[in-house]
Amino acid sequence: MNWKKAFWFGILLFAVIAFIRLSASSPEDTETCVSGRGDLAAEACTVIIVGKDASVDGSVMTTHTCDCGVCDWTFRYIPAVDWPAGSTRKIYHIDQFHAYPPEVGLKWERIKDNDTGLEIPQPAHTFGYIHGSFGYMNDNQVAIGESTIGTQKKMENNTPTAKFDITMLTLLAMERATTAREAVKIMGELAEKYGYGFTDTGEMLALSDPHEVWIFEIMPVGPLWTPQSGKPGAVWCAQRVPDDHVSVCPNESRIGEIDMNNPDYFMFSPNVVDFAVEQKFYDPKSGKAFNWKRAYSPNEVSAASSNGSRVRLWRFFDLVAPSQKFSPEIPNMDLPFSIKPEKKLSVHDVMVMTRDKCEGTPFDPARGLQGGPFANPNFLPYGFQLEDQRYSTSRIIGVNRAEYVTVTQCRSGLPHPIGGIVWLAFGSQDTSCYMPFYIGVTGIPKSFEIGDHWTFSRDSARWAFDYVDFHTQVLYSLAIEDVRQAQEKYELTAVERTPGIDGLALEIHKKDPAKARQFLTDYCFNNASAVINAWWQLGDSLLVKYNKLWIYDTATRKRQPLKFPDWYLKMLVEHNRIPPQAPEKR
Repeated sequence: MNWKKAFWFGILLFAVIAFIRLSASSPEDTETCVSGRGDLAAEACTVIIVGKDASVDGSVMTTHTCDCGVCDWTFRYIPAVDWPAGSTRKIYHIDQFHAYPPEVGLKWERIKDNDTGLEIPQPAHTFGYIHGSFGYMNDNQVAIGESTIGTQKKMENNTPTAKFDITMLTLLAMERATTAREAVKIMGELAEKYGYGFTDTGEMLALSDPHEVWIFEIMPVGPLWTPQSGKPGAVWCAQRVPDDHVSVCPNESRIGEIDMNNPDYFMFSPNVVDFAVEQKFYDPKSGKAFNWKRAYSPNEVSAASSNGSRVRLWRFFDLVAPSQKFSPEIPNMDLPFSIKPEKKLSVHDVMVMTRDKCEGTPFDPARGLQGGPFANPNFLPYGFQLEDQRYSTSRIIGVNRAEYVTVTQCRSGLPHPIGGIVWLAFGSQDTSCYMPFYIGVTGIPKSFEIGDHWTFSRDSARWAFDYVDFHTQVLYSLAIEDVRQAQEKYELTAVERTPGIDGLALEIHKKDPAKARQFLTDYCFNNASAVINAWWQLGDSLLVKYNKLWIYDTATRKRQPLKFPDWYLKMLVEHNRIPPQAPEKR
């Protein structure tokens, strides 16, 4: 075979293999797009929301589980800037799901390649903030959590006419907002004027400050929109969560009926009802009140009807108000917007909740055969296809594909640099560790700024946690106990240490705010370094302890066999038809 034939044969073989792999893949495997971005969007990100009077210490809290599975996980700290008169801010298209290979450059430098051509006036001062895939908190303790909620198909606008996507909106909110309410107005007005969509469909943001928290939902208005139309380039609505309530957004629209005469609890775009009427999503002659989620992002399923693939909403209410015994049969759209929890929540309670895997419910993914002999809840994280039938599996809060998880605390009664904390855990929640970053820090560790799913690196903080996660999966029920001991030592201790750090920082701040910021920076960097080093060591110890599916005791230098559960051995004997061993003759 000459080289030309060999070349074309290779191309043909590659195409055939690629076609076979694609044909054999399920929608969940390929994470194909539903409502524009598909299961990747529709099933990624859980946000938990806690009002100030629903928390044990008066914190307003939000979370964000960034559980894309393939997205960029790097973080940045952006300092505050004073701008000369006439300065402008370039607007970029930022795909929240895209990650660049390390050899072509880091995401937050490469976004400059996606210039929309739009520049807007820069304010005299922009605030400092911490961001990952989205902005998470700024100097004023304005904090954000994000969840994709999808929208009606014909509302999508993936044309470049829409200048803003959700990531860019959050960065502008971080740079400009002094309160959560102001963040709502900033993002809403920018989206109306310049158009929203491009890479994003329906999105929800939890917007908080030390005093209140809002659920903000925004949708595109279709691909035919132009600025010259004179119509808003987005439709949006925001509802305030009562101070003594908690709420959740698990990739489902959460706002129902709107009280248009109550600006203390509702904000919305001028086209909020008219656009729904125009698109025939709502008939004002029906006699029914306008309902935001039923018009723009309907979702007629329940935890039970979806076999757990839509269990997160029910599970949250089951956790925070167990005595109400919400039925998993209740359609998700009929569950309340928010609820008063039966006990006030601490920041550690919220961290634990981000790890919830529906334990003790019919939706527990570790139950029976699915979890295997060592009760691994991370098996079958997606539904599957068998003999032309589709099957769903539980999509839990603590899903195993998180890039990172944030828990933000906004606290009144303290100067902003001390009051605001972003707790960050890289990788899957169950095997990771939350690390505090006060908003008063002057930077973040370099190891947080680098890393990629496809390139292992000991220079990237994220890989330390994936290293532990990998060694936990094989013997989950055993190894997770080692991980929990480390979490108690490093995570729970950091939570308990917070009041003392607050007090020390406050004393320094009274004399010299700049020194207080340096103190907080040193504390956060040192703590993160200790945690990351501990997790590398934990990964090493798990490898040794459970090597070759035995148990190696490093203290006694002895090895013992692994004990498999009886139920598994019985199934093995039955399925493989293994005969019992005959007694030895003596």
